[in-house]
Amino acid sequence: MVTELGTALGTLGFPDLSSALAGRPHELRIGNETWDRLETVHAGKGFAVEFGVAFENGQALLAAPDGLRGRKPRIIEWTGGRRAPGDEVAPIDLRIDHVYLISCKYESDILANTSPARLFEGLLAMSGTWNRDDWFEVVAFDELKALYAGCLAATGLIHFPATPGLCTREQHRELRDALTGRTYPNEETRAAYRTLCRTVSTVSAQRWESRLRETDTGSELMVWRLLRIGSAPYFVLGLDRHTGLPVQYRIASPWDWRDEFEVLEFVVTAGAAGQPRVDWTCRYRPRQPGPHQPRTVAGHIEIRWSHGRFAQPPEAKIYLDTPMDELPGYHRLSEVDEPQLTLWSTTA
Repeated sequence: MVTELGTALGTLGFPDLSSALAGRPHELRIGNETWDRLETVHAGKGFAVEFGVAFENGQALLAAPDGLRGRKPRIIEWTGGRRAPGDEVAPIDLRIDHVYLISCKYESDILANTSPARLFEGLLAMSGTWNRDDWFEVVAFDELKALYAGCLAATGLIHFPATPGLCTREQHRELRDALTGRTYPNEETRAAYRTLCRTVSTVSAQRWESRLRETDTGSELMVWRLLRIGSAPYFVLGLDRHTGLPVQYRIASPWDWRDEFEVLEFVVTAGAAGQPRVDWTCRYRPRQPGPHQPRTVAGHIEIRWSHGRFAQPPEAKIYLDTPMDELPGYHRLSEVDEPQLTLWSTTA
């Protein structure tokens, strides 16, 4: 609420956040209850930094020639954390004048959080058929069963079923709560977890690579989905948690991206880490005239239980390893007017 609505208020031309809150501008379509809560949080000063950065990001979008070009919005709609009803690649938090889409991303390296099967089998499509079962059971059943048995023995839990997939919700919680600490309880369970990690990493990478080969989804489309290149341009505004600097980008559409870059290679490998992991790398080159060396964008997938060990089926967290200002198709907002890409030539 703080970062998203703070960003929205920054686009409305007020000199500071206090003035914007006092004015309760009608352009921002939120109810009185939300206004009251926002004012209360602001008065508490616990989120002063977040409010400040968000408001400045909104001001930057208002001023940017590549953004609103100084034109104050007439309507700002806030999703309020609701999921989009349609196929939407990027998590859009704000919509301005029915056209400008904004994703607020504050202090997060995660591009997406999805089910492993949707990524490795569904290739991040918004709809389709892929396995809905627990991914660890699907790709490493024996290794998971061995880890589960070792954990039951180490924690002294009894009267549990033979496999974790047969546990009740309460049993899942009980086993999670019994596995306290950052590591597994003994060397046997730690070794079993290492084996599980290797198998899940290897099989996940193999399945991803296999699906890429056997479907019509090319490397280019996979890269677009990983980088959250949507069907229409949008803006990412936020804060880089590594540098502490504002994040202010216009994200290219697929047409713009293809006009600027060419994918040379997309490589998937099993990662080596303290948890199941798959690494991905894309080699590409700019299409602009002149000599250009191939460039690389990279990331990794961490596959881990949701809400603690054995608590819920694993999820796939997609991380970027390449800094955002080096990503192809991510154009930093500035107050220097630059020519924008066009779909058709303006010359005869």
